[in-house]
Amino acid sequence: MSEQLRPIRDVVAARKALGLFKVMAITAGCALFVLIGIIVINGGFGKGGASAVWSPIHGAIYFGYVVSIANLGFKVGWSLPRMVLIMMSGFVPVLPFIVERRVVREVEAQIDAQDAPVALPGD
Repeated sequence: MSEQLRPIRDVVAARKALGLFKVMAITAGCALFVLIGIIVINGGFGKGGASAVWSPIHGAIYFGYVVSIANLGFKVGWSLPRMVLIMMSGFVPVLPFIVERRVVREVEAQIDAQDAPVALPGD
């Protein structure tokens, strides 16, 4: 995605938000696999049992994932459509892991580029 990146105002807060995003992306990806496993074992939707217990837990984890994306997105200056697109990655198995790696690489590069000392002429 190529979009105009704004400078990060608070690098320390952005790093903390990135750490939370990493944890939530991995957790949401794993929770999605558990949910799919339970659904397959139950033989489909609407069977109750473990699915009735895990579904709300998975929903809470996904909500935390969405909040972590919004938190990171506002701190690094993403557009709303970009945040929504990343949030939607939580609907597809394996995709949260792929998106997490890509986002972390990109945001760390953005932070490092902004944190790099600027060489003054004559130094």
